[in-house]
Amino acid sequence: MKRREQSQTEQLRRALSEREAQLSEAQARLAALEGSTSLQVGRALTSAAKRPGRGLVRLPRDLFRLWRRSGGTTQASGRRRKPDPVRSYETERQEVRLLSGTIGVRDERLAVAGVLSPEAAAAVEPYLRVVPLRPQDAQPVFESVDVDLVLVTASAALAGTGSAWAHTGDPAAADRTRALAWVLEAAAARGVPSVLIADAAAPPALARLPFDLVHQGDLGVPLHRFNPIAAEPERSPEPVLPVPYRPLNAVARRLVAGLGLRTADPHWEDLPGLLRSSAAVIAADEAAADRALACGARALLLGRPGDGERGPAVPTDASALRSDAAAEELARLRAAGPLAPDEVRAALRSVFLTDATPVRLAEVLGRLDLAPGSGGAGQPLAGRRTAVLAAPLDDTESLALADDLLKQAHPAAQVVVPEAAARFTGVERLRSFGLPVRAVPVPDGGGAARWAALAREADAPWSALWHGPRGEAHLADLVCAAECSGADAVGEAAVPGGDAVRAVGADQDYVFVGAVRPDLVRTALAARGIDPGLWNRHGARLLALGPDRGAAPGPEQGRAHSTPGTN
Repeated sequence: MKRREQSQTEQLRRALSEREAQLSEAQARLAALEGSTSLQVGRALTSAAKRPGRGLVRLPRDLFRLWRRSGGTTQASGRRRKPDPVRSYETERQEVRLLSGTIGVRDERLAVAGVLSPEAAAAVEPYLRVVPLRPQDAQPVFESVDVDLVLVTASAALAGTGSAWAHTGDPAAADRTRALAWVLEAAAARGVPSVLIADAAAPPALARLPFDLVHQGDLGVPLHRFNPIAAEPERSPEPVLPVPYRPLNAVARRLVAGLGLRTADPHWEDLPGLLRSSAAVIAADEAAADRALACGARALLLGRPGDGERGPAVPTDASALRSDAAAEELARLRAAGPLAPDEVRAALRSVFLTDATPVRLAEVLGRLDLAPGSGGAGQPLAGRRTAVLAAPLDDTESLALADDLLKQAHPAAQVVVPEAAARFTGVERLRSFGLPVRAVPVPDGGGAARWAALAREADAPWSALWHGPRGEAHLADLVCAAECSGADAVGEAAVPGGDAVRAVGADQDYVFVGAVRPDLVRTALAARGIDPGLWNRHGARLLALGPDRGAAPGPEQGRAHSTPGTN
């Protein structure tokens, strides 16, 4: 726990004690007020005014009785009341901190003060610890926590997104703009960088605020939301155009109207389901095309593609209205149907390596000057770190291991081998390339006990069990599947058989099953030494992903922006 948060506990205790004392005093004052002569006189006058006929006759008698009862208490009530305690601003601020629920949270992720739309908050939740700021309590909440970054998305200022910061930057919501400006000034004074993610059209006043960095683009593709996991086998063949954040230009609107395209405006939480149920999607921008491809749908991009190839595209300039190119591309899109399994894997791999949310966050953070000890720009990628557990039998097998690992698109973070293999030529080659290698004693024999002994020495969250060369995309596909699904183990679908599991070899990819022949497993699960055939009985979530059956036409694969031992 940080030093600042340790002192806040005592401050909150004092604030709570003061509040309890004030509550007791307020209750005593209320009881005294209800029994006071002034209140009784007021009630008597009110009663007489409501019923003048009878009330005016009884009023002198009631007032005389009140005078006699109050006569014996005149001296006792003459004691001077103690002055009310003065409540400091610090005490009020501590109470708001207590209600905000941000005290004492421990997390390895980067701490971010967020002004985010609900969709953006869901996208970054696995990778950043977001302390949400609201206009009404932005000042006390921001002062109560030590954060590494202030992150603002332009989509949070849009109306209709459910954000408390809607209309920030508009003259009609000047109070929200002032609150955000105060946060940015306070962050600059504390040396905390601030970033604006321009994922939507930002109001002018929002864009003029003093951000340290303005990133033109979105937060990438959150694969834990947009993925083909458990997609329906039968998809709707009619292409659909999800309504984008940014409005279409005039040519694009005329194209959509002329082609009679089906449009949909789902809630942001329902958008992945719409994409998983559609065979083809008309994408308004490259980000929408990436999301569609990640969900297994073909995408037709309205506009010219940028750096990466997202598939067919229709230019949205005046020439498009004078040609049949859009209609022809749409016909080909309908005829092609959804992506084939190999195309889905290639599309996911491309997004995972170059356009996924943790990759985009790492790129943005790399352009900032983060405080020492914050974890660095690569912290969002820490959940992808993978240790390779291998037990080569001889030099030949160790050289195959080295060749396989050094060409992986997603580099391994470390390699753990038995002590008997520590001096093999291939293992020494891995060391010479800077890949961390650990050699540990393992029990005789094989099976779960051997893998458990190796996994206990790994410090990465994931462990890949090496059974032989499987291609340069093997680790990328496995970790991508785990990131998409949140599974505990990934491998070929299998059925329990004896002391192990037997692969069934069916075309079961990206679905949860009862047993797998594990290729990737959480290190904590592998270290327990449980037979893989019993993992599901211990609550593990198992995702089926068979071997890559060959490259297929699709988006360019790309490579991870990391080096061995740092991904």
